[in-house]
Amino acid sequence: MRTIAFVTLGAILLRGSLLNSGIAQGQDNPVLTHIGHVLDSFQAAPNQQGLLPTALAEAKIAMTHAGLALKNPDNLDAIKLHAGHVLHALDPTVETTGPGQGFGVKRAATGVAQHAQLAGKSPGSGFVVAAKATQVAGAANNAAKRADEVIALAQKARAATSAAEAVAAMQQVNTAIGAMTNGVDTNKNGEITWDAPEGGLQQAQEQMQEMRKAATT
Repeated sequence: MRTIAFVTLGAILLRGSLLNSGIAQGQDNPVLTHIGHVLDSFQAAPNQQGLLPTALAEAKIAMTHAGLALKNPDNLDAIKLHAGHVLHALDPTVETTGPGQGFGVKRAATGVAQHAQLAGKSPGSGFVVAAKATQVAGAANNAAKRADEVIALAQKARAATSAAEAVAAMQQVNTAIGAMTNGVDTNKNGEITWDAPEGGLQQAQEQMQEMRKAATT
């Protein structure tokens, strides 16, 4: 009986040790750490939110002000004001003041790509996580590239000498922000893929969710 009791106690202690070890590995796992930086929390981001939520929030602010600019098609000063707000949400190093979070879509999207790739290259990431990392990075980098397009268009609106010229530029801004955020079906096949030139922040988010699932199952 005493031998059985010792064996049972040993099994319980061993099981507890393995569980505790698993928790520690999860906390210190670089794959999960980088995934967390993208989806959950990044220290330098506003309110320490994830890089992808930051990018999406800044994109929403940019879209809001692009829309507000188009509600005043005869008011050149108002259009230029909202074009500046778009710039601030896209890249606060270009326009330092505005209603954005002070981080910018471009910086956040670039960070998404970087940390997804770091997760994919980390020890123990596995084939699926590495493949998803490539897809996330493709969509996020494409969004960052589109952010540059939006910035150029918003700057064009701010340099306009007529309301009609500014409106035309802001209409392009509106379209480009939509593509940056939601992706765009450039080849008209009924599907938006993660890679250039179609992918956007939404496609990065979809692939990140699959990446996390692969890393935790």
